[in-house]
Amino acid sequence: MKQVIYRNLTSKILHLGFILLLTFSTSLYAQDGDPANGKSLFNTNCAACHKLDKPMTGPALRNVETRLSEEQGLDRAWLNAWIRNSAAVIKSGDAYANKIFNEYNQTAMTAFPTLSDQDISDILAYTAQEKQDPVDPCVANPGGPGCDQVPTGNGGVSNDLILGALALLFALLAMALVLVNRTLNRFAEAKGIDVVAETKRKPLWKAFVENQFLILVTAIFFLLASAYFVYGYFMQVGVDQGYEPVQPIHYSHRIHAGDNGIDCKYCHSSARVSKTSGIPSLNVCMNCHKSISEVAPETLAEGKDYGVDYNAEIQKLYDAVGWDGTGYTGDSKPVKWIRIHNLPDFAYFNHSQHVSVAGIECQTCHGPVEEMEIMSQHAPLTMGWCINCHRETNVKVQDNEYYTKIHEELSKKYGVDQLTAAQMGGLECGKCHY
Repeated sequence: MKQVIYRNLTSKILHLGFILLLTFSTSLYAQDGDPANGKSLFNTNCAACHKLDKPMTGPALRNVETRLSEEQGLDRAWLNAWIRNSAAVIKSGDAYANKIFNEYNQTAMTAFPTLSDQDISDILAYTAQEKQDPVDPCVANPGGPGCDQVPTGNGGVSNDLILGALALLFALLAMALVLVNRTLNRFAEAKGIDVVAETKRKPLWKAFVENQFLILVTAIFFLLASAYFVYGYFMQVGVDQGYEPVQPIHYSHRIHAGDNGIDCKYCHSSARVSKTSGIPSLNVCMNCHKSISEVAPETLAEGKDYGVDYNAEIQKLYDAVGWDGTGYTGDSKPVKWIRIHNLPDFAYFNHSQHVSVAGIECQTCHGPVEEMEIMSQHAPLTMGWCINCHRETNVKVQDNEYYTKIHEELSKKYGVDQLTAAQMGGLECGKCHY
């Protein structure tokens, strides 16, 4: 009897282990990949047509490997074949492949034959991550650039500091006047002069006019105050913070960068490698809008809140590129976009240095673009604003051989582990002016 009990017990343990393996195996599908690298690959190759949590040109991809395994019985090998050449899978007669192809208006998925098995594992690892609420960078770093900072526009000296200095100067002059008055009264008392009896009270305005010292103090105060306000007024010349022009074709960053999660550098690709971020070609728009000629009813309803008919704006795009729904007619016309961010000719700024080398997010300078229905200039883009950022931002030197030697030398010089852009020469005039 004991042998039977042990045999049954062993059988139950094995059975329980098999159930646990089935239960937790679905969460291990994409754990062999690198989610961080997968995010980069996803944004580069997939984000134009897919979102993680909402259908777009293609289906939502959150936990796609788990869902396909549990619902359709499809394994990683099927996913690899589909990603590399979906047309071949459809042509083979695969039932689920044809179902998806027909469900999404027979829109052909781009083939990615160059993606390795590890690349696909990384992408699937990224799609397997749990959904997280967006984090406001200003919560973690309230003093960071663009986080409700008051633009100085005067090379880093705060306007409040200037006003405080003027108020302190006026207070010192007033105290000096009081001390002079007390000293004169003591002299009069020492000489036995009754100041009240000897002098007849004059009207306040007349006493003020005849008191040269008080007039001098008042004149200095008003001159300094006038200079302060005149200086503040002229420092705003050329500062276009809040500029929000109406473009010839309405483009909602809120929908594209926010709701659809399209990476900024998918459209502004030159920001990675050149001085300017560039205006995207309309062909970039047509990568998606060949298939998207109408927006969802709920999105169309949102447009009414902004006074925009999104379908009509898509038609403007078609008219500009000469698209009749089936092909290009050749009858195209240029779109006269209105530039929003414009630096003076004497100021040098290189996007690739900040985007590719420094790894700065676009929102640092351009604000919460993913929330803007109409694009506007978020930051003042003044010299003081740039200098403040260089003084506060540490340079990312990890795994960067270019900075290894200079980082070691400057770290010893300043006695710090992290170096700001200012400490590495970011305040030199020739860096930005040429």
